[in-house]
Amino acid sequence: MKPDRQHPLYLPFATALRDKLRGGYNLSKLRADLLAGVTVGIVATPLTMALAISSGAPPQYGLYTAIVAGLLIALTGGSRFSVSGPTAAFIIILHPIAEKYGLGGLLTAGWMAGIMLITMGVARMGKLIQFIPYPVTTGFAAGSAVVIVSLQFKDFFGLQLAAQPDRFLDRIGLISQTLPGFHGPDLLIGAATLAVLLLWPRLKIGLPGPLIGIVAGTVLAWLLTRWVEGFEVATIASRFNYVQGGQTLTGIPPFPPQLTLPWQLPGPNGQPLGLSLSLIEELLGPAMAIALIGAIKALLCAVVADGMTGTKHDPDAELIGQGIGNVVAPFFGGIAATGALARTVSNIRAGARSPLAAVLQALFILLVLLAMAPLLGYLPMAALSALLLQGAWNMSEHQHFRHIFRVAPGSDILVLLVCFGLTVIFNMVIAISIGVVLAALLFMSRMAELTGGKHIEADHPRLEGPLPEGVRLYEVSGSLFFGAAEKAMSALHDIGARPRAVIINIEQVTIMDVSGLVALDSAIERLRSDGVLVAVAGVHGQPALLLRRAGLRNIPGKLLLSASLPQALMRVRNTLGESATGQPLLTDRII
Repeated sequence: MKPDRQHPLYLPFATALRDKLRGGYNLSKLRADLLAGVTVGIVATPLTMALAISSGAPPQYGLYTAIVAGLLIALTGGSRFSVSGPTAAFIIILHPIAEKYGLGGLLTAGWMAGIMLITMGVARMGKLIQFIPYPVTTGFAAGSAVVIVSLQFKDFFGLQLAAQPDRFLDRIGLISQTLPGFHGPDLLIGAATLAVLLLWPRLKIGLPGPLIGIVAGTVLAWLLTRWVEGFEVATIASRFNYVQGGQTLTGIPPFPPQLTLPWQLPGPNGQPLGLSLSLIEELLGPAMAIALIGAIKALLCAVVADGMTGTKHDPDAELIGQGIGNVVAPFFGGIAATGALARTVSNIRAGARSPLAAVLQALFILLVLLAMAPLLGYLPMAALSALLLQGAWNMSEHQHFRHIFRVAPGSDILVLLVCFGLTVIFNMVIAISIGVVLAALLFMSRMAELTGGKHIEADHPRLEGPLPEGVRLYEVSGSLFFGAAEKAMSALHDIGARPRAVIINIEQVTIMDVSGLVALDSAIERLRSDGVLVAVAGVHGQPALLLRRAGLRNIPGKLLLSASLPQALMRVRNTLGESATGQPLLTDRII
């Protein structure tokens, strides 16, 4: 029995896992999912740590995110093959949050974003995300890539910075001042890792490039540290520590995620942050940005997975699944998570057959955390920065950025540059707000250009003969909405000498909103107050429903509503007493 999707209590994720496992599951599929999960898990382990560090959190919190959020989203989301976890797209939003509100604020904002994502899914907003203009998302992606690159300079060059400024221009200024004091060993390891990452795909060997790059950088750093006197590089173990049993230890803790309240974690002063209405108000904007970017990336990831596998995802279920993961993960140390495109593609290419591949990937990362935490401490910070530099290049949409410049109209290029500039110079929250509003205004301007009204002086193709003496015809076309209603009806004011009757033809109006209704009603009332008979022709579809709900009815001798232009003219003739046959008025078919 299929679920009733029209039922108000229907939740898309209720049948998500059953749908994703349809067709049966056997040992062969389990082996394929296990291989895919391990393959992706190997790549995801260092990557998620690097993403957490760049977001302003210790590396283990990236692992916690991949474990908890990755597992829950795979089970409850609407895509069969998507792999979720921390992604580079969030760095530009999360890093300023961590700087201002500490780890507690970072996780609390992710928790709030999760609630928003669930709300979006329950409200059936999955398909609405696709209406965000392409220049907006491309501008965000390119701008985010630039900011991410700037955040990697510190560790890639081994710069001694106490903290990195939130503002891009301030950060670049500080980096340019300290760049001459770069640390040679860190730069060498970072450059070597980046070279491997860039050259490895050309060899077309099956092993994943990120794994080879990070292993090569780590081994090179370890060997040079042993063989070259004075050669030292910053590693996870030298940079991070944790407390266990009252003792401070280096690296990352070798135990699973622990249950804790996100707002009980340290704030900017090192003390528990605490939950308050003022904190929620301050984090509302960043949380909305996290939710919007998370929704866009998750659904884009699901669409790509569908294209590679021939499946079809449920966008509302995917949003709810993403929300569940982001609501629960912060209670176990997880930062914001969404669909990870590169890991999803790797998952499919590795032979994944069901969402259990992503579940097994999360469990594999948990196993690595428990069994190999000391080894993870050897990972060089410069090598992890190189990994994110490559990721920033891949997410930059540089090809699409250039393509828009070549083929797009000027308004789209303007939106692209505004979103790119605001993302880089200010932050993602401002860029999202202004970018979407600007794109919407430009869209409304274009739609208004397609909407208009004009007086018909000559014969109309829908009429068999000329208009009677003293009868004027005014034709409206396009969408009669708030951005175009006044423009469409304005020419009706210049009707000249007062006629006996005016026919307003809206046959070519497919959509009318309340502003359009008010503009039409105002024009009708003005004409009626002048003693002019008004006939509205072509009332059908959505405009007819709106007019009916507004209580606009036939008023004999004053207002006539008709389904077609010929019918409207016939009724005007009859009302004016010009019917040669004296036939009665035609029956209205719509009101």
